[in-house]
Amino acid sequence: MGRTSKDKRDVYYRLAKENGWRARSAFKLLQLDEEFNLFQGVKRAVDLCAAPGSWSQVLSQKIGGQSSGQVVAVDLQAMAPLPGVIQIQGDITQLSTAKEIIQHFEGCPADLVVCDGAPDVTGLHDVDEYMQAQLLLAALNIATHVLKLGGCFVAKIFRGRDVTLLYSQLHIFFSSVLCAKPKSSRNSSIEAFAVCQGYDPPEGFIPDLTRPLLDHSYDFNQLEGPARFIVPFVACGDLSAYDSDRSYPLDLEDGSEYKYTPPTQPPIAPPYQEACRLKKNGQLAKELLPKECSINKVDNLPQPLTVPQGHTLLSPKVEDDEMNSSP
Repeated sequence: MGRTSKDKRDVYYRLAKENGWRARSAFKLLQLDEEFNLFQGVKRAVDLCAAPGSWSQVLSQKIGGQSSGQVVAVDLQAMAPLPGVIQIQGDITQLSTAKEIIQHFEGCPADLVVCDGAPDVTGLHDVDEYMQAQLLLAALNIATHVLKLGGCFVAKIFRGRDVTLLYSQLHIFFSSVLCAKPKSSRNSSIEAFAVCQGYDPPEGFIPDLTRPLLDHSYDFNQLEGPARFIVPFVACGDLSAYDSDRSYPLDLEDGSEYKYTPPTQPPIAPPYQEACRLKKNGQLAKELLPKECSINKVDNLPQPLTVPQGHTLLSPKVEDDEMNSSP
């Protein structure tokens, strides 16, 4: 499988490299903005779980280019610098991170909070949906600390079996909650985005990062009866654009000649970096199987069968006609 194979299989991956985006997810935010005008009037924006930085790139170009625009990116992992983006390497579940965000905004709250974070999927759908829901609630929790009244919150969501509970929770804090599916998001994926506008927390609500949002102190059971809240589903982006689930030839229909483009920003500290170094130097096997833990060759030899005392080892029964039959 050559280096151009992914360019054939994923046209948005290819276009992201050609347009200088760090990841294909940049098109998702751009298409969400086309539908909802997310950046209109925004001067301060926060990108949670920002690495590798494609959404921060979009925010930097749309907001950071303004004279008074400010963008803060937060992630546990280190991220390569971006012009016009203030980076915080921190935990979104910690109050210190929320205070640092407000400090960079000089005490002013944010107009927009976005989160494209997702856990490392396991393939167990119930587990993945639960972990994604917890990540979304953590992003919502810190957003209640840094978002202004009337502000907007956009976060990735997995449309699983219990997603209506998350919609109900979000509807408590926002006057408008929509589920959006950009064209660049694969149809085969349960990924979508919750677009929440008009931040308006319940009366008397006090943000507290030490307290989970999905507890029973809030009346969020709106799943039954006439008060049931049904979230509209919106397909956004140019519906005649490229299909994210389809493979395209290297020479696209616009007539441009294909030329391979390397990734805009390779990972700066990937977790597999040490394994690649060991493999390149022929030391990976030695690292995994040190001499002191080596297997004794004698252990691999077949061992004689031990018969317990008082027991007799019987040979397989042979029928009389087989013994008397001639070859």
